[in-house]
Amino acid sequence: MTNYDFSQAKRGAIDPLPTGKTRITIRLDDDLIAWFRDQVEVNGGGNYQTLINAALREYVTRQKEPTLLPEQMELLVRQAVREELAQYRLTS
Repeated sequence: MTNYDFSQAKRGAIDPLPTGKTRITIRLDDDLIAWFRDQVEVNGGGNYQTLINAALREYVTRQKEPTLLPEQMELLVRQAVREELAQYRLTS
């Protein structure tokens, strides 16, 4: 076994955090971490933390989207049907 002498050692450079990123500690369920790690492996590599960030961002984006009222949805459906039917009208 070799002994190492670290008495003259200097700490190496630490990668700075990218702008807009914050380092935090978070506790997630083991099965969730395993799933994200598996997804990274299945997709050929990457970083599971980046994948978690993307999933959270997608969730937040969907929460910000306005919810249509039933009346608004009906109007959109009617408009779409009219546009589709217009393609099949025969000119006389």
